[in-house]
Amino acid sequence: MEIHNLMEDLVVKTVDELFDAEAKGSTSAWCTCRQCRMDVACYVLNRLKPEYVLSGRGVAYSENDYGEKLQRVADVVSLVKEGWSRINAAPRPHHHCGPGGDEGSSGQVKGPAFNLRPIMGRLFNGDNFEPIVDAEVSLVDEAGLVMMIDDNWSNPYRLARNTNGTFTFWPRPVPCERAGERRRFSMTITASPEGFEELSHHMEFELSSDEAPVYQLSTQSARRLQDLYVFAK
Repeated sequence: MEIHNLMEDLVVKTVDELFDAEAKGSTSAWCTCRQCRMDVACYVLNRLKPEYVLSGRGVAYSENDYGEKLQRVADVVSLVKEGWSRINAAPRPHHHCGPGGDEGSSGQVKGPAFNLRPIMGRLFNGDNFEPIVDAEVSLVDEAGLVMMIDDNWSNPYRLARNTNGTFTFWPRPVPCERAGERRRFSMTITASPEGFEELSHHMEFELSSDEAPVYQLSTQSARRLQDLYVFAK
């Protein structure tokens, strides 16, 4: 049984239609990259009431009121244009994409790949159990810093005061020859907060490769670590 929000389908479809139409304009000054599309979709979805369904009957019921559906589409289009305007006026840091671009697509893995799940954890002061802030946490392997899925996921990760010591990583899919291959991955969480002993938390996990890389985030499938502690020198 899987719960599905119908508004996600409508919003993503509307965003793609409007962005694709804009990308065809040779004089367009608006960015139409994948990152901006996802930013606008998030902007819209955070301002709409979700419509959850479990079955085909739920989908059919939602299509019943034609007039209401037309109004819903009009509301989504209006919010997409509003969000697009705001995001275009205030792009993300290090955003280098222009009209019609597709930021990050050239770096995306194609074909069979090992999909490494997001990694989530928390870092605390072992003496008073307060969350660590204003410090960096890194995810490393034998080659150095592990590459993240895109520029929105930083490594090292800077711990902020309002996230209570929580850090998150989402490693980039690792390409391989075919689906069904098995490989063991070794990674280490490291941190050296000022005034504390250095942290080194080692992890090993075995994965089976998939037919294609996964670029859809699922926090439910994240690898959640036990709470980690550092102690004063």
